[in-house]
Amino acid sequence: MKNIAVIGAGTMGNGIAHTFAQFNYQVSLIDISETSLEKGMATISRNLDRMVSKEKISEVDKTHTLQNINTFTIIKEGVKNADLVVEAATENSVLKTKIFKELDDVCAKHTILATNTSSISITQIAAATKRPEKVIGMHFMNPVPIMKLVEIIRGYNTSDEVMETIVALSKKVNKIPVEVNDYPGFVANRILMPMINESIETLYNNVAGVEEIDTVMKLGMAHPMGPLQLADFIGLDVCLSILNVLHDGFKNPKYAPCPLLVNMVMAGKLGVKSGEGFYDYSHSRKAEKVAKMFC
Repeated sequence: MKNIAVIGAGTMGNGIAHTFAQFNYQVSLIDISETSLEKGMATISRNLDRMVSKEKISEVDKTHTLQNINTFTIIKEGVKNADLVVEAATENSVLKTKIFKELDDVCAKHTILATNTSSISITQIAAATKRPEKVIGMHFMNPVPIMKLVEIIRGYNTSDEVMETIVALSKKVNKIPVEVNDYPGFVANRILMPMINESIETLYNNVAGVEEIDTVMKLGMAHPMGPLQLADFIGLDVCLSILNVLHDGFKNPKYAPCPLLVNMVMAGKLGVKSGEGFYDYSHSRKAEKVAKMFC
């Protein structure tokens, strides 16, 4: 496996492309927007600069990594020689199904199709293809170049050979693969999102303020960041989408998203990406100032 295509140049997509390119794989980064591709490549370059400044890689390593990535705006062109395609588009089942149907039509028969979905059924996505045995989940964590975990999700029809190939590949790029089965939210988000939702409910019910809730979890549970800050970092729209998948999949009211979360997303308060969520990021990407509405 030498050639890898990544669909989507956003936060997850450019991080996945960066990771594979750094380990000398030839990467095609694909996005319908040329602007998104430019932003994605700029992000990769900045992240490599940080690694150089910390002496984790050399300038030569940075140059080689960037040379290993080519960008495309047309899927058919970008996946032409791909041994593996990793889809990292928006967490929307309709969009992902559409992408996988196209990938199945334009990719070589040997190509493995992976999705970075954090909650949507691999079996559902695979059903849009004629190669469900070659469809698998690769749920990377953000920021991808730093975080070690990759959830490897086996769909109902995923073959043992494909599972073994993807587990081995994950180890080659210095990740720790964990195999899980195909249920809504898998493991990471099935556990994480109810905690985030409960922290939002705690704020909604005036039990405590934003900083107080995050401080309790950081100091009392040794979490590196509080759940409200983490929600902002993930994106409140993404959190809502995952909770909806959990709620729809299990039909259990414990996964119903908090009304405060729903209202914030409708109001465009999405966290770091929009400049405001539970914290105000207008002057800094760090959670140093609580958003005005919660003061």
